[in-house]
Amino acid sequence: MAKSDKQGTRTERLFATILLLQNRPNLTSRDLAEHFGVSRRTVFRDLRALSDSGVPLTYSEGGGYEILEGYQLPPLMLTAREAATLIVGTEFMKLQSDASMREDADAVSLKIRSVLPREIREYIDQLSDNTVLDPYWVHAVRTEGEESGKWYKLSEAAARSRQVIMEYFVDSRQELTQRRVDPLGLVYYTDHWNLIAFDHLREEIRNFRLDRIEEMFVLSEGFDRPEGFDLQAYLEQDGQQTSSIRVTLSFDDTAYVRARTSIPARVEKETRVEDRVEVTFHFGNQNYLASWLLRFGGAVRVLEPVELAEAHLEAAQKIVGNY
Repeated sequence: MAKSDKQGTRTERLFATILLLQNRPNLTSRDLAEHFGVSRRTVFRDLRALSDSGVPLTYSEGGGYEILEGYQLPPLMLTAREAATLIVGTEFMKLQSDASMREDADAVSLKIRSVLPREIREYIDQLSDNTVLDPYWVHAVRTEGEESGKWYKLSEAAARSRQVIMEYFVDSRQELTQRRVDPLGLVYYTDHWNLIAFDHLREEIRNFRLDRIEEMFVLSEGFDRPEGFDLQAYLEQDGQQTSSIRVTLSFDDTAYVRARTSIPARVEKETRVEDRVEVTFHFGNQNYLASWLLRFGGAVRVLEPVELAEAHLEAAQKIVGNY
């Protein structure tokens, strides 16, 4: 049994090596060894086995291995675990507000199921019957064109470096504005999608909620991305927006267990003070934070800034005023 398991592990690694080199050419033996957690000697044996089996491996001028363009793997086979991961992923996409994303997720799910062996398909059906991502989600009434295609159009514009003009509603001023932007990427914050883009009106990188984009058009005009710009690094950088504020909150233990998974920013500092936890991070949307804090009731206090504490109190008083 151990021998069979070892062989299975190597077979999976050989398959993964092909996929890795096709997607990330010019990897060295050291790169491959670090990726798979094996020795370089093992990597050399794997590469020799692939070459002997007909995989057209070459060593590029850049100093790494690659597979000649045009080589294709046999039809892709998914394990039950891999298929389950994909199906759960499509179920998550079906919770999105953009109707086109829900429709695409349905289509992808059907295609995945159609190529699965009967045994795995039956397992996936059982998994779906016993997995609920959001028990309180209700299918919204789908109006014609409601948010339809915004995510895909903006992601394509970012990938192809195409400018976008849009009508954007600024909630703080209750004003509809005209913007020309250079899309740099998309990010999902807890319950909504945001576009990270260079705003030609403000001449800086800004954050735009997709659900506040009234109309948009992708232009044929291209743009040059900021030199060295990395979306993940930008999101993690302190003071990522000019409107970013330093926030310190105090939670009781029970509330923080729930809060830590949904804080809409990278936590910079976490300190235990007696039976409470103080957490610090930067964030640029004070109105969103004030609303987000309400879900924790009296188990959270705003220590800084004062403006957020006042906004939190005002939001709570509005609720009290309803009764």
